[in-house]
Amino acid sequence: MSFKSDIEIAREANKKPIQEIGARLGMTSDDLLPYGHDKAKVSQAFINSVQGNKTGKLILVTAINPTPAGEGKTTTTVGLGDGLNAIGKKAAICIREASLGPCFGMKGGAAGGGYAQVVPMEEMNLHFTGDFHAITSAHNLLAAMIDNHIYWGNELEIDERRVVWRRVLDMNDRALRDVVTSLGGVANGFPRQTGFDITVASEVMAILCLATSLKDLQQRLGDIIVASRRDKSPIYARDIKADGAMTVLLKDAMQPNLVQTLENNPAFVHGGPFANIAHGCNSVIATTTALKTADYVVTEAGFGADLGAEKFMNIKCRKAGLAPDCVVLVATVRAMKMNGGVAKADLGTEDVAAVQEGCANLGRHIGNLKSFGVPVVVAINHFSGDSVAEVQAVIDYVETQGSEAILCTHWAEGSKGAIALATRVAEIADSGISQFAPLYEDDLSLFEKIECVAKRIYHADEVLADQSVRNQLKDWEAAGYGNLPVCMAKTQYSFTTDPNRRGAPTGHSVPVREVRLSAGAGFVVVICGEIMTMPGLPRVPSAETIMLNDLGQIEGLF
Repeated sequence: MSFKSDIEIAREANKKPIQEIGARLGMTSDDLLPYGHDKAKVSQAFINSVQGNKTGKLILVTAINPTPAGEGKTTTTVGLGDGLNAIGKKAAICIREASLGPCFGMKGGAAGGGYAQVVPMEEMNLHFTGDFHAITSAHNLLAAMIDNHIYWGNELEIDERRVVWRRVLDMNDRALRDVVTSLGGVANGFPRQTGFDITVASEVMAILCLATSLKDLQQRLGDIIVASRRDKSPIYARDIKADGAMTVLLKDAMQPNLVQTLENNPAFVHGGPFANIAHGCNSVIATTTALKTADYVVTEAGFGADLGAEKFMNIKCRKAGLAPDCVVLVATVRAMKMNGGVAKADLGTEDVAAVQEGCANLGRHIGNLKSFGVPVVVAINHFSGDSVAEVQAVIDYVETQGSEAILCTHWAEGSKGAIALATRVAEIADSGISQFAPLYEDDLSLFEKIECVAKRIYHADEVLADQSVRNQLKDWEAAGYGNLPVCMAKTQYSFTTDPNRRGAPTGHSVPVREVRLSAGAGFVVVICGEIMTMPGLPRVPSAETIMLNDLGQIEGLF
């Protein structure tokens, strides 16, 4: 049996004008700023007008640790949203925008798949409405203004050795991780060592996704710590007088983007911080707007539940006053087999024992999510090679964990394949049984917060950190930042900091290599193990097979 590729399916989509999609959520043409016929920005005036509306039910979609076998978290998010609409519920979905770096690296796109996609797929995976470009420009404007201030006399007495604001680029480019700038003589400024991060790791991205208004955005941008003086006192972006111009560059990017699924249901696509090196959730303003205009909102958090869901609960929900009514944990039979030790090339062979062995990873995530007080449903994203016995092995295992698993075929069948999941999720969300609470209180010390996540989510024995790291955390506490949550930067592939350790390992340690204060975003980034804030391209990047065909259509984005 031959299947159409995601891009072929997306190309055949019967899209409706974006004004029709907006009307489903109570938006008029005046409330939308169209970008072509099939995508639009939602106006701040409309967002302000719905704040008094009833708040809908919030459903979080997360997943097991990603494997090369694929899990289909975004596909399930879209399928569930379509499924809820198919059973007569007023539902919207909220997902992140795609980063160009991974699109041209390994991932090749992030808009769902099969018959559970968001369209226009090509534009979403490329330049879309320009939000990431605006974030890149605002971030780098600040970098330019810092160096310019130093060049013209350094009135603020910035210690050039203590400039912490790097530059960003929305591309995977390992050559830019560590660079020296301002070479070539006096006219080019003072040489110093710095580097680039990928745009989705920028604090500006995190700020955009956590800000609630343009006023809040400018306040947070001004709070960014960019450098320090010789006495270690901080220099803020507002000291450089960059916050106003940065806000101007981000004015349109702050407005959520509205698009549609293949089944013409509304989808907000806005923001996109990485989940392993940032907080991994779409924007607060998109999620809260969706909750005021739909009865059910399905959103996702990046990578596995140990990263994206943990940050969704401990950072986004804490900051925005949100509480999920139900959590859907996505798993696949293929991924269970890989966690059970089966090589990718052998995944097509039935192996119930390997499925059972690999379910330990799934069980760990179920237990972790329940520790937040939320009800958990497992969605088994179906692949054509899955045997009945393998699927049943996952269902039986999940039952032993005090949860339930539902087989979903939305990739092949769209909403029809997610009816059972949608029906059960709606029942749970409506029941009010969720007793959500973040994992730790604000008043714990920063190091205790790191230990809390490491021990309760990663199931580590200890956190390893040099005295310099511990002293830095204490200095920040003394400066008034002790109440901030922590944003753990760690490999997405394992509960440990070793990407090759699958399953549910115990008896491991979490080494903290570096900590960074994101004062504007309002969290402390904790870099664990060998995590990179500027990824590199793989040996054979997806970019090698992305091209235009003879009809001028894009090929290779999947």
